[in-house]
Amino acid sequence: MLTADSHVHSQWSWDALHGSMEATCERAVEIGVPALVFTDHADFTPWTISDGTELPAAWQTFVSGGILTPPALDLDGYLQSLEHCRERFPDLRILSGVELSEPHWHLDSVEKLLGAGDFDLVISSVHSMTTDAGLGEISLAYDARPAAEVVREYLAETLRMIEQYDGFDVLAHLDYPLRYWPAAVPFDATAFEEELRAVLRALADSGKALEINTKVPLEPRILRWWHAEGGDAVTFGSDAHEPALLGRGFADAVVMAEACGFRPGPAPWSAWVRSDC
Repeated sequence: MLTADSHVHSQWSWDALHGSMEATCERAVEIGVPALVFTDHADFTPWTISDGTELPAAWQTFVSGGILTPPALDLDGYLQSLEHCRERFPDLRILSGVELSEPHWHLDSVEKLLGAGDFDLVISSVHSMTTDAGLGEISLAYDARPAAEVVREYLAETLRMIEQYDGFDVLAHLDYPLRYWPAAVPFDATAFEEELRAVLRALADSGKALEINTKVPLEPRILRWWHAEGGDAVTFGSDAHEPALLGRGFADAVVMAEACGFRPGPAPWSAWVRSDC
């Protein structure tokens, strides 16, 4: 049996064009995922869209005056859909969640959402960075800046997020910029060891968990550094934006987590915990 998938998106995430909460639950039952958390997006950072940037047609409605403003999470619709799925799939553990982007930049909006949502799990991440056009998605920062500079700035902002905002449970996709790392440039995590360890140390000190995001396989040495810096727990997240991607890469991720010193928690939906044996 697979472990819980603690980072899943449905139709309630504005960027999940093929998301479906109900179909994702069907997929979980089909492949043996015992529990999942629908961590749909709460993004409050507007992005500047440069001329010539291609966007999905469904996103055009969010753009005005060259600025893409993500729509607010429809909390009522999300919660109603969640309850419907819980009734239809009583043997599947379905938890509520949210993925916050740059919450330390939007404290009032985040506090209001979390107060209304009473989520089971809050994951937090950085998706935005200064680009040529202005503030935008991290992938665009590679267009005019050295790749190493992009990663270091991302890690510095992630560290600031951990230091300035305490209202989350799990740090999502620490290796997010590597999704867009130039294919022609070999990536060496040791070149960023100091910055990575600083983030991991702060996260461990805060008592949060680290996510093993399987959209891009996490480097084992980063997970070993997490253990060495005192990290107590990990979760697994497919970051699936469509049902077919639920639980992707989990078999390999579980083997890596065990090799790096983590073991299953007390329940199938629990975070994996540190083992010093």
